[in-house]
Parts: sequence; structure tokens; C-alpha cells
Amino acid sequence: MIGIDARKAAAHLFTLGVLALWAGYAAMVPAYLCPGPLQVARKVVAFFVDPGLAAHVGASLGHVAAALALSFMIGGSLAVLAHYVGPLRLMVHGRLSPFLNSFSGIGWTLLAIIWFGLNSTAVIFAVTAILVPFAIINVRAGLDNLNAELIEMGRSFGHGWRPFAKIVVPSLYPFLFATLRINFGVSWKVALTAELFGGNSGLGYVVNLARQAFDTAQIFAVIVLIVLFVYGADRLLFGPLQARLARHYADA
Repeated sequence: MIGIDARKAAAHLFTLGVLALWAGYAAMVPAYLCPGPLQVARKVVAFFVDPGLAAHVGASLGHVAAALALSFMIGGSLAVLAHYVGPLRLMVHGRLSPFLNSFSGIGWTLLAIIWFGLNSTAVIFAVTAILVPFAIINVRAGLDNLNAELIEMGRSFGHGWRPFAKIVVPSLYPFLFATLRINFGVSWKVALTAELFGGNSGLGYVVNLARQAFDTAQIFAVIVLIVLFVYGADRLLFGPLQARLARHYADA
């Protein structure tokens, strides 16, 4: 208990130290170079009280949620097909996945702008294209680590989709959650860039407007907001949900 408290105290002291250094440096330079923590905090609060800014937050959340769902469905389906349909294995893992994994995120964004214009469709397409290989790789790792004896026993007692739904899917949940937690963080980074270049709404669009107005505090506020979203979702949603499922299947 003492060790845990000491680690927490050290972490809090580190955070306070970083904030103090930030405030000290901000006091020595112009605000357009580095705004102070209080100025940035006011900008962050504005995203929750200003209807116009709140709408951009909602747009980014929509982009991220849509891209996560699409990348899960596409990447997971491709990995499952490659696992169960032998002729597709080389196509998915030897050709498609390496291509998607190496293709530039900026390249996808520029292509999306050309194909769809400056709108939400372009942003969702670019983010989805970048997240799909993460889903393919993680789901493939889970499928490759399945217990072959357990799967064979399941086939002996069930037919059709029952063995897949009752054995394969629960066995994959650690890998699915790993994919979700990684993709959620990556999706915000990618969405910010896609909205910056190809969006007409969202936090990236706000950053673009702030850049033109030299409103550095607004840019800092968007960065802080994204960090809060990613950290909060991981600690308050994904982590507890994964632990709950782990206990459930352990008991089962």
C-alpha cells in the first residue's frame, strides 16, 4: 500500500512539475508562442459551453466512432476470412495488409479529398483506411493463438456458428480489446490530420482556423482535449470493461 501511494505521489508531483515549468516558460515568451496553462484551460472549458465549439467536438466523436466501427468490421472480417479460407490467406496477409500498413496517412487523406471532397465522408474514409491494418494484424494474432483442441471439441458438440460464437469470439476478446484501445488513440491522431486538411467540421477544422488566426491557445486546447478523451476512455471505459469480461470468462 505504501509503495502504491508513493508511486501515485510521484506521478502527481511530476504532473505538477510539468505544469509549473509550462507556466514559467509561458510567462517568459509571447502568448502566441506558448500560452499558459490557465489560458489553455479556459479554452478547453469553452468547448463544453460554446454550442459552436461543442458541435465540432461532436463531429470529431462521430468521425472517430464511425471509423472505429468500419475498421473493426472490415479488418476483422478480412482476418477471419483469411483464417478460414486458405486461398485468401496470402492475398490478405501477404499483399493487402502490408500495402495498407505502409500506405501514407497523408496519402489517404489527399485521395479522400479528391474522391469525396471536403466533408465528413473524406475524413471517415481516411481514418478507416489507416485503422484497418491494425484490426487485421490483431485479429489474426488472436486467431493464430486459438486453442486447437478446444475448437475441435466445440465442433464435436455444436454445428454451424455456435462453436464460433461460443468459443472463438470469447477467446478473441483480449485481442479485440487491444485493437480497440490502440485504434481509439490512433484514430484521434489521424482524424485531427484528416479534418485539418480535408474536413469542414471537427477539431482538426478548429485547429486549421486557429492556425490562420495565430490562436495558439486554441491549438493547445484541442491537443489537451484529445489527450483527455483518449486517457479518460481508456481508464474509465475500455479498461474496466475488459477487466469485467476477463472475470466473467475466467469464472465461466
